[in-house]
Amino acid sequence: MEKIPSFTIDHNRLLRGIYVSRKDHIGDVTLTTFDIRMKEPNRQAVMSQEALHTIEHLAATYLRNDAEWKDKIVYWGPMGCCTGNYLILAGDYESRDIVELMKRTFEFIRDYTGIVPGTEPKDCGNYSCHSLDGAKREAEIYLNEVLNVITEENLYYPA
Repeated sequence: MEKIPSFTIDHNRLLRGIYVSRKDHIGDVTLTTFDIRMKEPNRQAVMSQEALHTIEHLAATYLRNDAEWKDKIVYWGPMGCCTGNYLILAGDYESRDIVELMKRTFEFIRDYTGIVPGTEPKDCGNYSCHSLDGAKREAEIYLNEVLNVITEENLYYPA
């Protein structure tokens, strides 16, 4: 079997950032999948399942309500390796196109207070696996150390 493209990226050199993972074409629609990498793979401790799950709920809610982008959001979800998330947008985009959107999203998570959307037993398949404090802490780190100081090396996969 052929390796899928995401397994050909050298994860030992991958930094935190926003990367175009792939572009798919369905009819005349382009879907852009972004790798929202919050941890350096194999070098930094991964996010806790609870923090990542809460980030998923808050980011998905925020993005699907963002006045500018809500009609382009196809999917937001966690990576199995717990080092980041995937965002799929309808449209042909580059990493730089969504930097401000990601800043707003992670500011929303960092500043969120109250009950996390979708965390009642009737709304979530693992409602007890959440940490708002953990999500807020991870959002703050990603904002301060990556998004607010983003460079070209955080926008393109290593060669």
